[in-house]
Amino acid sequence: MTTQDKAQRATMQIGSLSVDGFQMPDGSYRMSQTQAAECIGKPEINARRFLDSKGIKALRGKGYTPDSVAIDSIDQSRGQSRVNALPLDVISAYWLWEASKGNQQAIALCYALMAETLERRFDAAFGVERSESDRNLLLAQRLQQTESALSLLGEAYAEPDLLRMEVEHLRQQVIDLGGQPWQLPSEDTLND
Repeated sequence: MTTQDKAQRATMQIGSLSVDGFQMPDGSYRMSQTQAAECIGKPEINARRFLDSKGIKALRGKGYTPDSVAIDSIDQSRGQSRVNALPLDVISAYWLWEASKGNQQAIALCYALMAETLERRFDAAFGVERSESDRNLLLAQRLQQTESALSLLGEAYAEPDLLRMEVEHLRQQVIDLGGQPWQLPSEDTLND
C-alpha cells in the first residue's frame, strides 16, 4: 500500500479540543469515531450505538458502517495504523443527536460550531478577515460560556424538558403502532 492509498493525519483545534482529522485519498475528511465520542464526553461504544440507530440509517442507508482506513503513522515502524473513521456529516448528525438527548457537552459544541459557521458567512459577506487562531479562541470562549450557562441551569431544570421529549416520543410510538394516545384500550384489544 502506497502513501497515496492512506489517509493523511493532521491535528487541529476545535475550540479548546485537540483532535486528529484525516484527509482521505479522494480529498474528503474523516474523524475517528472514538474522538467523535470523546469530544462530547462519551465513550466510543456510544458512537457505535448511534451507528446502529434508525437516524443514521435514514441518513446513510441501512448498510452503513464506518470506514476502517489506513493512515500514515510517523511513529510506527512496523505494520500499518488503522482507524474507524466517520465522515463529517455523520459526526455532525451524531453530535446533534446527542444534543437532542440533553448531552450538555454536545449542546455547547453544536451551538458554538453553528455560531461560527454563521459568523464565517457574515464575515465573508462583509469582507472581515480573521485568523484561524482568532476563530479558535472565539470558539473556545463560546464553548466555555455555554458550558458554564448550562451547568448553572443544572440538571434539575433540564429534567422537565427531557421528560417532555420522552413523552412526545412515546406518544408518537403509540400512534405509529395504530393506537390513540391518552385513551384506554378497548375490551377487544385487551382480549387479543
